[in-house]
Amino acid sequence: MLFCRMAKGIIPKINDAQRALLIGAQKGRLKPKQMKRVQAVLARCDGVKVKELAKVLRVDRTQISRWVRVFRKNGIEALIKDKSRPSRIPAVSSALEEKVCRLTVQEKPKNATHWTTRSMAKRVGLSHNKVSEIWRKYDLKPHIVKRFKISRDPQFESKMADVVGLYLNPPEKSMVFCVDEKSQIQALQRSQPNLPMRSGSPERQTHDYHRHGTTTLFAALDVISGKVLGQCKNRHRANEFIDFLKHIDANTPRKFDLHIISDNYAAHKTADVKKFLQDHPRFKMHFTPTSSSWLNLVERWFAEITNKRIRRGDWNSVRDLTRAIYAYIREWNKDPKPFRWTKKASEINAKIAAFS
Repeated sequence: MLFCRMAKGIIPKINDAQRALLIGAQKGRLKPKQMKRVQAVLARCDGVKVKELAKVLRVDRTQISRWVRVFRKNGIEALIKDKSRPSRIPAVSSALEEKVCRLTVQEKPKNATHWTTRSMAKRVGLSHNKVSEIWRKYDLKPHIVKRFKISRDPQFESKMADVVGLYLNPPEKSMVFCVDEKSQIQALQRSQPNLPMRSGSPERQTHDYHRHGTTTLFAALDVISGKVLGQCKNRHRANEFIDFLKHIDANTPRKFDLHIISDNYAAHKTADVKKFLQDHPRFKMHFTPTSSSWLNLVERWFAEITNKRIRRGDWNSVRDLTRAIYAYIREWNKDPKPFRWTKKASEINAKIAAFS
């Protein structure tokens, strides 16, 4: 870029390519202050006096001169980003950043369970925006808590391997069912009718409701096909569990063995249940480890029916609730979607070991 000294300041001389960049930048998506910089430099290149330009753009003449220098030295990108402008906020030292991280991870504030940007800012003498910037930089999120549960079952590995083996390599001439109960499903009736969804407004329902009782859903998920057998019962004792096993027995082909994956609920291990299993040898029980409901795929299906049919439902009786549940199961079985287990037992053990 060439410059010639004039009586009224320095006027930059630009070539056609540079002019095209400035004109093209004006057609782009620039913020108002960025647009003002481009317009100022282009006007100076066209010979507009600094004094007149400062009056039109309502900026100080020194700013225009600085923009021209930035453009002359570093080009259009530097002009748009204005990299030459020194920050008015002093940089935070690495020692202070380390202190913020250490306090965030190792200490708790007084009278609180976790730090906020403002409580941390008050402690270290920074602005809350700067604290937020440091947390983002080091990916620290003290406002978030996630829950976990590691099974302490002494037979965890063998039970887990047994269940995962059934998912990945089901035995021949057999059916694998994940069985569990979803207890205490409440038949809740809202105190007023729901307000329908409208443009810009979601469906709304009252926060208060009337209770009309509860039911327990016994469900058996066929691991291969994804179909579900279900029964609603008033209670979930051993007698109800045995009745549900009889329901499974009556609704599956006799030529298949039945592998039942279940949890360690006491009602699943009573003497009556054991006697039933002895009298029906095609039933093979497989228990998940203690505190490991995530291993039972029927829990994934419970999430489906809860989110899609139960949670936002409005029932005036338990009978209405059970009818809706049975209707959902019938519709599900018309086009079942099996849940595919992909993790091997060795991969699960490796991940647990990494966090233990």
